[in-house]
Amino acid sequence: MEYKNKLVLAPMVRVGTLPFRLLAAQYGADITYGEEIIDHKLVKCDRQFNELIGSVDFLEKGTKNIVFRTCNQEKSRVVCQLGTSDAVRALTAAQLVCNDVAAIDINMGCPKAFSVSGGMGSALLSKPELIHDILTTLKRNLSTPVTCKIRLLKFSHDTVELARRIEKTGVSALAVHGRRVPDRPRDPAKWSEIADVASALSIPVIANGDVFEYDDFARIKSATGASSAMAARGALWNASIFSPDGKVSFDEVKREYVRKSILWDNDIKSTKHTLKEIIMHYSCLELPEGKAVIKSDSLADLAKLYGEEDYYLFVNQTRTLVDEYR
Repeated sequence: MEYKNKLVLAPMVRVGTLPFRLLAAQYGADITYGEEIIDHKLVKCDRQFNELIGSVDFLEKGTKNIVFRTCNQEKSRVVCQLGTSDAVRALTAAQLVCNDVAAIDINMGCPKAFSVSGGMGSALLSKPELIHDILTTLKRNLSTPVTCKIRLLKFSHDTVELARRIEKTGVSALAVHGRRVPDRPRDPAKWSEIADVASALSIPVIANGDVFEYDDFARIKSATGASSAMAARGALWNASIFSPDGKVSFDEVKREYVRKSILWDNDIKSTKHTLKEIIMHYSCLELPEGKAVIKSDSLADLAKLYGEEDYYLFVNQTRTLVDEYR
């Protein structure tokens, strides 16, 4: 796993599923983070190869609930991000997936209540000893690269000190979101404070915050001295942000996302959530398209809405033939 001069898809809850990661990769993303997966949930999973669609599925024991789905096409670039507050549990979870992904990342930046209340995400920022325990435990026991993603602390020198402590654990890279925990998305990312971290470390730093256009990747790297750059909302709103040839239309991105959701049998709720997020950026859910997405009960409904009925039929007929052959 190489972390220099890379365009990176950031981890996003309910968005960073297999179809969206492959969509971003198709447009040029070099590294794609999955959505944060809580270690408590992953350790209760069984790994299964889904012969019908060619995916590797981690299912809750005794159920068909998919906690994490990946495939061979993304094995060299996908990062499994874990939410954890315990080194042993983090290792148990990581060992389940490490042979199917390119790297394991520990989430140390999420400010959401569900994460912080469990001692995970940004709650770890005030616990450097626990951070050290988690990362060193993973490094000692995994051959897969280990990284983590943090937010800025109240004072820049404290962020730098924490980053130095993280570097000493032997992680392969550090992603830095240029906002503090209380900051909101509308608050400008503090690129200068990411620069303080990048200048203090010898490992690659991935800069995250306010990347909305392809040219912003170069801008944030130049401004911060970071090795690579990461996009979250900019990628969500139009995954073709990663393309050096320029963005394609929203309509084309949505159709391609629907096609990938059909191909990889993505959960309908997950697919609808991502489509709604895209729609809300440039339109309104109260308009006909938004209402139709909300009313859709299946991938077949979405295929019809976006003019992909033929593709839906082709994929499902192919699966039927494969299933009969088996």
